[in-house]
Amino acid sequence: MGQILDADRINRIIELVSTSTLPMLDALVKVTIPLTLISFACGLVIAIITAIARLSNFKILKFIFGAYVWIFRGTPMLVQLFIIFFGLPAVGVTLDTWSAAIIAFSLNVGAYASESVRASILSVPKGQWEAATSLGMSHAQILHRIIAPQAVRISLPPLSNTFIGLVKDTSLAASITMVDMFMVAQRIAARTFEPLVLYVLAALIYLVVCTLLTFLQAKLEKYTSRYV
Repeated sequence: MGQILDADRINRIIELVSTSTLPMLDALVKVTIPLTLISFACGLVIAIITAIARLSNFKILKFIFGAYVWIFRGTPMLVQLFIIFFGLPAVGVTLDTWSAAIIAFSLNVGAYASESVRASILSVPKGQWEAATSLGMSHAQILHRIIAPQAVRISLPPLSNTFIGLVKDTSLAASITMVDMFMVAQRIAARTFEPLVLYVLAALIYLVVCTLLTFLQAKLEKYTSRYV
């Protein structure tokens, strides 16, 4: 009898995994990945602007962007997400789930990534700035031809880690009713009363995606190493 029950249990798990994988992968492709790419792209733009502003000689810019980094690095992303989605309607600003998630993730990524960008720029020896200036190159030319290639190589590992972390952090969007991969797993778990199976399956999918991204990171680092 125990063997029959064990066989039935195994068959149920196999059937559950086979029927749940496709809907979860569908949500991964249609929601999780686009949300990650859009948020990271916006966050990277914010990070570059923030890094340049904090390296400038304008004290007001350094203060404003420094305060932004301080706030978003010092508060949990989930709290930021809740403030934007649930809190802003109290002051007349109502956002849909996509907009709220993109804004929250972009601002959070921008704050963390700006430190990586700023550190990579500062790591380039000042002598290179001085040498390029003596050759008559403009500030923009120095950044584009001398500093940027080296800064990209230096900032790639931490930025890649930020991107991989964002892939996992997008699961927080389920808390504001966004139907991402994790929300699909939650719904199936609630319907089938099999939370362990569904959450382990979700974890495995995240693991596969992050492993592939780690592999791509290594390839990118090797490609950009020619700048060193």
